[in-house]
Amino acid sequence: MRTKQFKSESKKLMDMMINSIYTHKEIFLREIISNSSDAIDKLYFLSLTDQKVGIKPDEFKIEIKIDKENRTLTVADNGIGMTEEELDKNLGTIAKSGSFDFKAQNEKDDKIDIIGQFGVGFYSTFMVSDKVTVESKAYGSDSAFRWTSSGADGYTVEPCEKEGVGTTVIMHLKPDTDDEKYSEFLDQYKIQNLIKKHSDYIRHPIVMEFTSKKPVEGKENEYEDVTELKTLNSMVPIWKKAKKDVKDEDYNNFYKEKFSDYQDPLAVIYSSTEGTATYKALMFIPKHPPFDYYTKEYEKGLQLYSKGVLIMDKCADLLPDYFSFVKGLVDSEDLSLNISREMLQHDGQLKLIEKTLEKKIKSELEKMLKNEREKYEEFFGAFGTGLKFGVYNDFGMHADTLKDLLIFKSSKEKKFVTLKEYVEAMPEGQDAIFYACGETEERIDLLPQCDAVKDKGYDIIYLTENVDEFCLMMLREYNGKKFMNVCDENLNLDSEEEKKELETENNEAKEMFEVMKETLGGKVNAVRFTNKLKNHPVCLTSEGGISLEMEKTLNAMPGAEEKIKAQLVLEINASHKIADKLKRLYKDDPETLKKYAKLLYGEACLIGGKPIDNPGEHSELVCELMV
Repeated sequence: MRTKQFKSESKKLMDMMINSIYTHKEIFLREIISNSSDAIDKLYFLSLTDQKVGIKPDEFKIEIKIDKENRTLTVADNGIGMTEEELDKNLGTIAKSGSFDFKAQNEKDDKIDIIGQFGVGFYSTFMVSDKVTVESKAYGSDSAFRWTSSGADGYTVEPCEKEGVGTTVIMHLKPDTDDEKYSEFLDQYKIQNLIKKHSDYIRHPIVMEFTSKKPVEGKENEYEDVTELKTLNSMVPIWKKAKKDVKDEDYNNFYKEKFSDYQDPLAVIYSSTEGTATYKALMFIPKHPPFDYYTKEYEKGLQLYSKGVLIMDKCADLLPDYFSFVKGLVDSEDLSLNISREMLQHDGQLKLIEKTLEKKIKSELEKMLKNEREKYEEFFGAFGTGLKFGVYNDFGMHADTLKDLLIFKSSKEKKFVTLKEYVEAMPEGQDAIFYACGETEERIDLLPQCDAVKDKGYDIIYLTENVDEFCLMMLREYNGKKFMNVCDENLNLDSEEEKKELETENNEAKEMFEVMKETLGGKVNAVRFTNKLKNHPVCLTSEGGISLEMEKTLNAMPGAEEKIKAQLVLEINASHKIADKLKRLYKDDPETLKKYAKLLYGEACLIGGKPIDNPGEHSELVCELMV
């Protein structure tokens, strides 16, 4: 027996790898199983040209053994094994990888698909073990050797007895502490769940003995222990099967089991590419958002696999925020990894996959919008808010990507329309896309400003969510048609002759409007007559970039200490009897005019959904003027 020191680094490096590189202790099992899978792959590769191997493809396996009494967990394979020199070279040198060397020597052969290439995963065993023993017999060798280590202090290599080729890793688990319960890795159901989670798609069977009690035949109330060898992994990922071999029911069941949903997905998206970015992706659009979807606690991301081995449960870099509702996975053949399969190099490779997935998701949504309108409207009801925020966020950087996925209810047919459909249906002479904001469609229809727009035969888009108007502001226009709020002061549907008549009338009443404005004490920027009202006497419009609805939204946000104020204009219907009444009061009873100014402002607030500052005063004015 020879005792040696690790060649490359000190105890400090070992401690760093054990305690820092891996964020979850449970992944040690994934790493050892991946190494076993690689060892089997190497021997299988040799069997293609060497008839002496003597192991049939269906005889390869990885076996898990639990010994609770001795606190050991064992992973054994019948792969290619290691010589004494290879044990010393591969396990005695931190970050030395036999798999990497093997692939490099045979890089021209496309049949080789080796998972482990960086030689660090083996040392994750020391996160849970205080002693690790590796017994290995290499293919073509008559001798077997045992490698033993208790950590960074060093290791020993000595001859041992071993039947058959392959490698056995025996991990002696650390004692339990108050913070860590290492004994959980001696529970067969815990191990079964870990394999299902991390190594379900390893292409060789992972087996473990399960002992259960079964009734003794012919003897009542007597049971005997029966040991069965159970395969723990499915081996062939559903995303690697030919689409013709997978039913819709299979995809639905996979989704519900994998992502803990009680409903089938709304849509399944499959993507496979080769070349610059080689990967397979299986994605799902849920029917409903999870309970925390619109909270800061929600974590987006796709599961990331490398050759069937789970690398990351939620890789956020694979999805843009506006498609964060998508569930699923990506299995990459050539994703760049560094020393750990948990630590991704955020290089162009990952970004390239993300961009390709983004285009695929958008394409599938456009297809659904075109061919399955009812299903798309169901999707938009669940996740449309996220798309609108996607338009608004990042200063509109993604507006062009998302604008054709937006749908809004409109006033004409009370059904959803896209912006493209709205523009295509515009009558001749309409030069803007008109919209109105409110809590509900019914409230919007009561806005007096809507009447004039509808009278012209123009459609109005209903905006009922807080983000809606911000979204349209970021778009600015669609196909050359600007967006116009029906409550904007710039809305003017008059003819040139009507504009001149109104301008004259406003100039004549200029002094009266100043009195009314001063009476309202800064609540409005101006008072004036308008032709945009049909039967209503009064309304509030906004000037500048902040509308009345935007004022409400911004001031309702958490931390909004300094209140935002929309620049409001009190507009009075020039053809309503109230206009004549105000003119007479200005001439004969200025004090009553001031009361009317307050009353009309209060009425305009009620119509526009703005709270009245002093409801008691408003009520008194109504009663006084009625009497």
